[in-house]
Amino acid sequence: MATGEGKGTAADEIKPGGVTTDGPVDAPTAADDGPAGPTAEDYEKVIGGDTHDPHGILGAHPQTDGSTLVRTLRHHAKSVTLLQEGGAEVPFEHTHGGIFTARVDGPVGDYRIRADYGPGAVYEVDDPYRWLPTLGEIDLHLIGEGRHENLWDVLGAHVRTYDTPGGQVTGTSFAVWAPNARGVRVTGDFDHWSGAGTPMRSLGSSGVWELFVPGVGEGTRYKFAILGNDGHWREKADPMAFAAEVPPATASVVTSSRYEWSDGDWMDARAGADVLNQPLSIYELHAGSWKLGLNYRELADALLEELAETAFTHVEFLPLAGHPFAPSWGYQVTSYYAPDARFGSPDDLRYLIDRLHQAGYGVILDWVPAHFPKDEWALGRFDGTSLYEHADPRRGEQPDWGTFVFDFGRREVRNFLVANALYWLEEFHLDGLRVDAVASMLYLDYSREDGQWLPNIYGGNENLDAVSFLQETNATVGKRVPGALMIAEESTAWPGVTRPTHLGGLGFHLKWNMGWMHDSLGYISRDAIYRSWHHNEMTFSLMYAFTEQFVLPISHDEVVHGKQSLWSKIPGDEWQKAATLRTFLSHQWAHPGKQLLFMGQELGNPWEWNDAIGLPWQLKDYPLHAGVRRLVGDLNRVYRASPALYTQDFSPNGFTWLDANDRENNVLAYLRWGSDGSVMACILNFSPAPRSGYRIGLPFAGVWREAINTDSELYGGSGAGNMGAVVAGDIESHGQPASATITIPPLGALWLAPESSE
Repeated sequence: MATGEGKGTAADEIKPGGVTTDGPVDAPTAADDGPAGPTAEDYEKVIGGDTHDPHGILGAHPQTDGSTLVRTLRHHAKSVTLLQEGGAEVPFEHTHGGIFTARVDGPVGDYRIRADYGPGAVYEVDDPYRWLPTLGEIDLHLIGEGRHENLWDVLGAHVRTYDTPGGQVTGTSFAVWAPNARGVRVTGDFDHWSGAGTPMRSLGSSGVWELFVPGVGEGTRYKFAILGNDGHWREKADPMAFAAEVPPATASVVTSSRYEWSDGDWMDARAGADVLNQPLSIYELHAGSWKLGLNYRELADALLEELAETAFTHVEFLPLAGHPFAPSWGYQVTSYYAPDARFGSPDDLRYLIDRLHQAGYGVILDWVPAHFPKDEWALGRFDGTSLYEHADPRRGEQPDWGTFVFDFGRREVRNFLVANALYWLEEFHLDGLRVDAVASMLYLDYSREDGQWLPNIYGGNENLDAVSFLQETNATVGKRVPGALMIAEESTAWPGVTRPTHLGGLGFHLKWNMGWMHDSLGYISRDAIYRSWHHNEMTFSLMYAFTEQFVLPISHDEVVHGKQSLWSKIPGDEWQKAATLRTFLSHQWAHPGKQLLFMGQELGNPWEWNDAIGLPWQLKDYPLHAGVRRLVGDLNRVYRASPALYTQDFSPNGFTWLDANDRENNVLAYLRWGSDGSVMACILNFSPAPRSGYRIGLPFAGVWREAINTDSELYGGSGAGNMGAVVAGDIESHGQPASATITIPPLGALWLAPESSE
């Protein structure tokens, strides 16, 4: 028996795949010659694809008299010949409707088949039905239990090579989960999309169908034709496909990775790092509209050039899993294991991530396990039943988005999603997943009116199955991928989102702080004369800042669909817009928590994001916009170099108010503390009037330099400030033993770092 090449799986323990030289294991009696042999109905089921066991008819079957019957399905063949090891040829006889039979004295050995379809159409082929399953009993057991963490290694399409007495055989094994199907065929380029000659076998009670097809290689387009219990055939893309066609085409594509990674230093360092207590500032981007027309490899060069100036620590891509409708931005996923083919191959995406890692930047990907679209060729009603989605529309459909909701209570569906998270993190070396729309998963009544939802077993609105799924995912990622981050977009007050699972939490590492985002954007959207009446919108976030481990997001959702860009939200003339934006960004970077900024906001983009056009990079030539971008780079560089701004983001020990109550002057002042005892004083003025002679308390006397002054002329400001430094004396103020008299620029912010102390 030959063994396959490639990564080891549980199936390897029982030698997956190989040539059957003495007939299939446990060949059913129905395959024997004589009165108990196949009936016309048996043949018709194989020919029509309405069978769980085509191997029971097709392939080599030893007989009680010591001979072997070989059957093959060759529609439209004029003649068929069995080519035996050693050169012997045995003609097949037509048996029934395209099925041919040959009898060989003794074992058949390593055979091939020659099929003659007429002049110029004679082919020598291997027989798919002489090969053992490529999944082993352990694989099937784990799939049935919903615990196969390497599910992608056994399902989907895998190019495999075997050494046989007749020479090396290369082909593709196909495996798909369709437990309620009456029959499954694999079809594609290799059979002119007929599917008639490749019925698959069902492997016991697992619901998995499998077939190894010799001669099928990389680049082959394919789908599964699935016969439901309703008698209808459905052509479906492979849920586990590693590659897909460029939309609007919908076929899956056979592929193998040959990528050799060069980011070992990054991966080793990440695995041993305390990621949450390191700098983390995220640049969120949409690959299709950041710069138009770039593929994954071109994007690597362009991004590295940009990041060298803006100095973010991480990039976060909107979803890059396969999706047919580009304006969905990737949030309507149809190919959960296949990167978006619009920008290149899976290995091209690996190249992009590798290049970013080598340059010192982390990569996060948006992940969408909450829902999926209803396209007929995708996951919905996959085997003729509600397989991946919950059968009851009160739980199985998402009315806001017109999509299906995964059945989180079904163990095979949970397995599909948990393995998918591991697949992206392990196979693509991602540093984290931002999980989309978590709130829609947690609440059974999310966006539903009374009577449109079903309560849980305790009568509540919590989706207990989704809670269990999220906990399982986060715990498994924590076990398998040290240093990887799981980030929740969760917009409610659900308790314990970032609490460890063993303490009853959901187990995320970080949660988006939607409250901070809503309040602070509301504040800066008001004219300065009204801000004093809404001062609490800038201070309230500190009432709950340490209840979870937060990311402060200004994401794509806040600069689209009529919400305006950051620049356009701000009232006043161009100078005031730029100045207020610079001050707001300095507050975002200094506030406890990590930061996320959507592409274009670092340019002071005055237009809403439009996924159909690229960013207005020409703004770099305009001083006010160039100043915002330059400030973002300096904020990131100072932030990276200042432990006070990141080592205690999630502890009250990392923050002290100096003045939270100066609403009349629109001034906020606070200290950030590092775990090493370092400190940064942050003073913000959201009024267009400068504040001269303003006394501010500081923890000790001495020289405090302006690490950041957002009103610097370098950023397009007026140049107001303190000549680069202030001297604090031993005069108590704001509850601190020392203080300094400073000038706070108009609509400006200062970061003061101690340069020396007395």
